[in-house]
Amino acid sequence: MTRPTLVDLFSGAGGFARGFAEQGFEVLLGVDNDSAAIRSFSANFPKAVALHMDVREVNARLIERLVGDVDVVIGSPPCEPFTGANPRRMRDPLDRLYTDPVGQLVLHYARIVGELKPKIFVMENVPGILDGPLREELRRVFQKAGYERVYFNILEAERYGTPSHRRRVFISNIPIRPKPHRRILTVADALRGLPEPGAPWPPNHEPPSISPKKLKRISRLRWGQALILYEGAEGRRLPNLIRLDPRRPAPTVLGSSRFIHPYEDRFLTVREQARLMGFPDNHIFLGGRDEQYNQVGEAVPPPLAKAIAGVVRRALDSIE
Repeated sequence: MTRPTLVDLFSGAGGFARGFAEQGFEVLLGVDNDSAAIRSFSANFPKAVALHMDVREVNARLIERLVGDVDVVIGSPPCEPFTGANPRRMRDPLDRLYTDPVGQLVLHYARIVGELKPKIFVMENVPGILDGPLREELRRVFQKAGYERVYFNILEAERYGTPSHRRRVFISNIPIRPKPHRRILTVADALRGLPEPGAPWPPNHEPPSISPKKLKRISRLRWGQALILYEGAEGRRLPNLIRLDPRRPAPTVLGSSRFIHPYEDRFLTVREQARLMGFPDNHIFLGGRDEQYNQVGEAVPPPLAKAIAGVVRRALDSIE
């Protein structure tokens, strides 16, 4: 049987594509303007084309020349213009889409989808991308791209086998309602079986450095407590450097977030944070340490991506 084909725009290190690959999709191409992230994507999908390019410069003609026809286009444009964690988020929701240069990348995603005309598209972002008039504006944008029906599927990653909380919207031309898992995984489930940091396997498991002053402050934290608070949008105070509670799923893993081990006075390694996102241990992250943490935190968790891919695969079968 022919495997359905996939292109991943804003691919990062390939978490979204990983879930689709596990459902039998052939990952043809990934695009990202971050050099470390696209190197990671290439390392994890060596048979795919890895384009280190700005999506603004990408069009259907280039993609079709490189990989031919495409069944599905996925992608995760940057969420910074829309997230409440951004203290510089524009006040007017439509300005976040049309005036913010980073927010405009959503429009370029829709442009490429409109040019390629895949059978199914799925775009991931924070629920804040639906604030105020944005939901109807995005519906109009994707309808203009050629898709009469547009669905806003809000899913929570912990309900689909990810041991951390993550609430995201997946905009698509089909309804996406995967069957939830029976059991919610915890931090203890995620970290179980890992060797001490510095072991030769798995990769990305080197111990992060920590100053004696910070170590002393960390030692006083109880489960669920944060070492610092930072300012988000509209002056909200948000926690970071949280000591994880092993009995619960972790808080949302972000590119800027670091967590403290539940039992040891140290930060989690990149591999441990990747475990919180449901990455398998053979999925590697290249670049500097901060770049690796960012690749983990900016990904779509592979277990959630796999659940979505199952729905997409069944929908493709019904189309054909």
